[in-house]
Amino acid sequence: MKKPGLPFKVDSFVVAIIIVITVAYIFPQWGIGKSAAILEAISTIGIALIFFLYGLKLSPDKLKDGLKNWQLHLLVQSATFLLFPLLVLVFYPLATTEQSQAIWLAFFFLAALPSTVSSSVVMVSIARGNVPAAIFNASVSGLIGIIVTPLWMGLFLKNVSTDFNLTDIYYKLILGIIIPIAMGIALQKAFGQLVREHSSKLTYFDKSVILLIIYKSFAESFASDLFATVDVWTIISLFLLVLILFKFMYWITGFLASWMGFNKADSITAQFCGTKKSLVHGTVFSKVILGNATGIGLMLLPLMLFHALQIFIVSIIASKIALRKD
Repeated sequence: MKKPGLPFKVDSFVVAIIIVITVAYIFPQWGIGKSAAILEAISTIGIALIFFLYGLKLSPDKLKDGLKNWQLHLLVQSATFLLFPLLVLVFYPLATTEQSQAIWLAFFFLAALPSTVSSSVVMVSIARGNVPAAIFNASVSGLIGIIVTPLWMGLFLKNVSTDFNLTDIYYKLILGIIIPIAMGIALQKAFGQLVREHSSKLTYFDKSVILLIIYKSFAESFASDLFATVDVWTIISLFLLVLILFKFMYWITGFLASWMGFNKADSITAQFCGTKKSLVHGTVFSKVILGNATGIGLMLLPLMLFHALQIFIVSIIASKIALRKD
């Protein structure tokens, strides 16, 4: 008799993040001083390689074909880059203290980010949604985010203590993201198929680079006592706020999909892609937009909670939806 298992898989990447943050807390000295410069160089090269590989896997033909279902794409991208930020923006007047402003900004940064690629497509596939549309939206979301996310953040970072320069940010994004993606697309005929065949193995490289950035960010934050005022109740409060944010966005995208007359497969894609946020882009954008500011660790905290939560909840939902008969 087969023993019943968990309705979801424990995500090893979430476990790895927890371990890395713990190491950063115990050994923050590895991420500051001379070590920080070495980690910075490694992560910069790693980021460029991530997006070079992304360009190799990005199929222009599939993107062209995906334009046909424009109503679904409009809903997903509107949810990602308009509904998410506007929802968090409503609560801006409530951020009256220095700590509450920092937490609000971290949530706004989360809301302004593009959707994640791999987990969105995987979850849509499990739930038997519109997989081609998921691939299109997840891919396009990352490209749109390169332009839109800095614009959203520029509205508020100019008012806080950080050297925010939109021109300099776009220069870094072009150099570190756009050019590697373009090079990857240009070399697709030679290496595209090879990269797609080994895509699952290459995700280990992506995750390693992200873990390195997370370690450096939190090591610097722990070393500067940034989390001295962040107690257990604050963490619990952040988790509950993240949960409410996710649940509301999942509900509103489902409501809008129904109102627009989407079929079941398209509704699944709208909800799964329109409620996800990319930890990859979040760590990269925080590095580019905030530079070497000591607040990056705090800026990433809601995003990492959201990342863990979205995988946990959506994996359960996807498994249940997959059992439907249609």
